[in-house]
Amino acid sequence: MTLQIASLDAMQALGTALAEVAQPGDVIALSGELGAGKSTLARAILLALGFAGEVPSPTFALILPYDPPEVRIPVIHADFYRLDGAMELDELGLDAGEPALLIAEWPERVGGLAGPDTLELRIEGTDASERTITAQAGSNWHARWQQIAGGVS
Repeated sequence: MTLQIASLDAMQALGTALAEVAQPGDVIALSGELGAGKSTLARAILLALGFAGEVPSPTFALILPYDPPEVRIPVIHADFYRLDGAMELDELGLDAGEPALLIAEWPERVGGLAGPDTLELRIEGTDASERTITAQAGSNWHARWQQIAGGVS
């Protein structure tokens, strides 16, 4: 299923809609070229979950955790751009601790993150206007994604 995003406001609306239905244990996997809007969408999700500060990119830290009360649910924002395979992902220990929403940029760098709790979003387009988002919704995301896609323009 594809979704057209025509503006920054629409990207923020998508982030808000995702935040409203996200649950601990979910994965939102964001793919796309440099400048496609992966970090913009991740920031929109975190802001909609209640984070009040500036959301930095996790490119160098690799993972940035956010915990209540600064956000509604625990979140791990990850950027796998600098990783080189699933073995390096295992070393990060993302499975340790309480379940959290994982927002993962560049999941293809670690072999992908497909599963029933995963919403894979491929963002295409790097100019200042329109983006095309292609979604692969895991079984636990299917109904939620249908609801989101029908309400965001």
